[in-house]
Amino acid sequence: MIVPRTTREEILAKLRAKIEARAPIFIASAGSGLVAKLLERAGVDCINTFSGARLRANGMGTMSMMWPILDSNRQTLVYTEQDIMPAITGDAFVCACINANDPLRDMRSVLERLKGMGVMSVSNIGPSISYVDKDSNIYKVLVKSGITFENEVEMLALAKEMEMVTVALAFDMEDSLQVIREARPDIFCFHAGTTRGGLVGYDSGETIAETARRTEEVYEAVREIEPDTILVGHGAAMETPADAQYMLDNTSGHGFWTGSSTERLPIERAVSAAAEAFASLGFSE
Repeated sequence: MIVPRTTREEILAKLRAKIEARAPIFIASAGSGLVAKLLERAGVDCINTFSGARLRANGMGTMSMMWPILDSNRQTLVYTEQDIMPAITGDAFVCACINANDPLRDMRSVLERLKGMGVMSVSNIGPSISYVDKDSNIYKVLVKSGITFENEVEMLALAKEMEMVTVALAFDMEDSLQVIREARPDIFCFHAGTTRGGLVGYDSGETIAETARRTEEVYEAVREIEPDTILVGHGAAMETPADAQYMLDNTSGHGFWTGSSTERLPIERAVSAAAEAFASLGFSE
């Protein structure tokens, strides 16, 4: 097996061509090789890998990656190399979401390893301190311990210097503007919150109209700083294709990023339906 390779220039050229053609950019998470293969066949532009996606494949929620129960970067590096890269043909590029706050790893070494396995894109979501409410005690303790958003910004800036496509992610306006100013990412995703629905989704009660409104506020602020950044939305009330269409129609972004919506939720529904059908069978009299 020889894993297909691509370059930063080739990736960005494909994305810019889609934007010029008014076709939405489609990023999706994969926690297994099978999901990655199916996503690529469906026409996804970017498959992202991170420990949260792998944990979702094992029946846990994305936020389980926030607890110190695993080496997040090791999980991402190993399954990206062994499960994801051999499963795809190269029509989609892979973005690895890594933990820039890992105290036991040099980020340059992590980025070089990713490039060595054929991954030419990176994001700061795996996990990001931007997940954590800034007025919480845990946020203050983490920052005091050296777990900072600045480390994530620096990692993204370094990745861009190393000719990788950078996909920045943030949960609020403050972090969004900081990462745009200091890292100048190629792609920016506003994460509106954990996706609702299914066995482990979290429903904050927010409507898709509210998710779109909050997302557009960030898009407008980001565009004032860096007008050429590719903008995508993710999470909260964006659960179904109809929700994603609403986001396309009611924001000025270029596309969307799905996680649970094209991974955990479809698997839950399809496996449950198939298993229930088999479980209902009985012997004929």
